[in-house]
Amino acid sequence: MRSDLADIYGQDKLPRYTSYPTAPHFSSAIGEKVYRRWLRSVSVHRPVSLYFHIPFCRSMCWYCGCHTSVATHDEPIAAFIAALRREAQLVADTIEKSLPVAHLHFGGGTPTIMAPQLLVDLADALRYIFFVTPDAEIAVEVDPRTLTNDLTQAFKYCGVTRASLGVQSFDPRVQRTINRLQSFEQTAAAVERLRRAGVRGINFDLLYGLPFQTVSSCLDSIAKCVELRPDRLSVFGYAHVPSFKKHQRNIAEESLPDSVERHVQSETIAEALQDAGYMRIGLDHFALPDDALATAQRDGRLRRNFQGYTDDGSDTLIGLGASAIGRMPHGFVQNVVAIRDYLNRIAEGRLATVKGYAFTEDDLFRADIIERIMCDLTVDLEQISRIHRRDLRTAVVDRARMDRLLADGVATMSQGRLTVSEGSEFLVRSVASAFDAHLSRSTGVHSRAV
Repeated sequence: MRSDLADIYGQDKLPRYTSYPTAPHFSSAIGEKVYRRWLRSVSVHRPVSLYFHIPFCRSMCWYCGCHTSVATHDEPIAAFIAALRREAQLVADTIEKSLPVAHLHFGGGTPTIMAPQLLVDLADALRYIFFVTPDAEIAVEVDPRTLTNDLTQAFKYCGVTRASLGVQSFDPRVQRTINRLQSFEQTAAAVERLRRAGVRGINFDLLYGLPFQTVSSCLDSIAKCVELRPDRLSVFGYAHVPSFKKHQRNIAEESLPDSVERHVQSETIAEALQDAGYMRIGLDHFALPDDALATAQRDGRLRRNFQGYTDDGSDTLIGLGASAIGRMPHGFVQNVVAIRDYLNRIAEGRLATVKGYAFTEDDLFRADIIERIMCDLTVDLEQISRIHRRDLRTAVVDRARMDRLLADGVATMSQGRLTVSEGSEFLVRSVASAFDAHLSRSTGVHSRAV
């Protein structure tokens, strides 16, 4: 572990690079009219992916950085799901062609806040509106505290193939501080229900850098996770941005670890998971060797999108629901964030897109470089420059940053190939940022590099 580098680079404010350019650069110049034009050009010869954002939770976790709100009754949720079905139909009507779908992802918020029949009706509607391929991956983000037997049976009916369970930490003190009490027994019971229902893939989502979290408590949480043997784990650093997420003000800043401690927590977790037989995938994911994500990494097919690392190779991701972000071959689109505004637009028969970003040739060049760095920890700059018909010497934007990274041994450069050094994987965002032509205009809205 390189704690010295964590101290040097840890305070930099950098994107997570789940997209390029990143969301702060979206603008209202890309709205419904442009999105309709982009949709009409979607090819039916390659499957697309669908993302559904369910922006409701039963209670607010104070660490949360998602667009979500607390719903204590079922009526708002049912109204939203009806609008979601209507939006899916509006998208299909715009395309005017039967669209094959190979990946569906239900995120939030808390998708498991839905009543079982609501989920069944939504899944049936989607299969009527789109052509969901027989081998499609259907993934759902799960709060183990709200997963009932009836909902698990609904998963089985709908053909859910992968479930991502929010865990974060099993440390009771940390849980109390982030307003998320969840016992190991609740999580284990949820895993057992899902496996009995035939859900083949189980993911766990963990956080480090939480208030009062320690290396010891991180290791204890990992030991409990390994006992349940999920196929994949994502291990994200908590992003404390109380200026954007006001509920995070409930977390005292003095209870948070510094960059060096965050780095030690992250790398200790990584070592423990690798010792338990998991492969490290990029920056923050881990997978068993026979998992599809590990296979994609070995084959050079690993991708990165708004859900993190994925084996989904589609260039078209259609986002549905309030605040949902989609990716088209032409650029990014995002729906209106406010739930009321979303419902009104859909009721009026309008698409909910209110902002986005149209790619330039330079963006596509840099996106390829950054994705390969984030996924493979190495990139052949000569090859990508040749594909995009660019001068290799124009690839690096921040030459001073790159020179410093090379001098500090964070990365190496040889014959046009850049490689993140072993032990410096946690600084892959810092390496990627040297190729980001937009970063200087958005540093204030990103999280710490470590």
